[in-house]
Amino acid sequence: MPVPVASENRGDERGALLDYLEAQRGGIRRALHGLTDEQARSRPTVSAFSLAGILKHVAVGERGALATMRGEPFDFETRVKGWEDSLAVRDDETVEELLDLYERVARETEETVRALPSLDDTFEAPKMPWDEGGPRSWRWGLLHQIEETARHAGHADIIRETIDGKGAFDLVFATGALPEPDWSSFR
Repeated sequence: MPVPVASENRGDERGALLDYLEAQRGGIRRALHGLTDEQARSRPTVSAFSLAGILKHVAVGERGALATMRGEPFDFETRVKGWEDSLAVRDDETVEELLDLYERVARETEETVRALPSLDDTFEAPKMPWDEGGPRSWRWGLLHQIEETARHAGHADIIRETIDGKGAFDLVFATGALPEPDWSSFR
């Protein structure tokens, strides 16, 4: 893991889960560091994803998951259309705007989770082609969001390395997320 996640304050499970989610979001944001909009939109691998597309996709996905967890109406066709649209960045969308959207979604998630009486509270997961749906705890929902974000952070790492060879640790140090260690002390 490129950035350590601090140990939770004793008994602050929701804080620990939110910190892990934020660590994965940071990996996606860092993958865009120092790139032009053109580079961020490029698709240098066989994947349909660009870095800007991943950013948009995770923002739309997290917002959709939060809506489901809040019990907002769920229409499968509308949600699928939103997921499909999230993979492509429109000409009028900039990386800066998508980063701002992702920040707003992250803030909304944190505020909602912090306001919950308990992570044991449940929501109804909709039936999907790959899952029967049913009641799920908010804990489960947050863990699932961490999983989804981490998968896409890994995609972002590969795409960024393909663009200019910069790996996750390079970007952690370049963005100041961590100071570069004295590697000689580990030999």
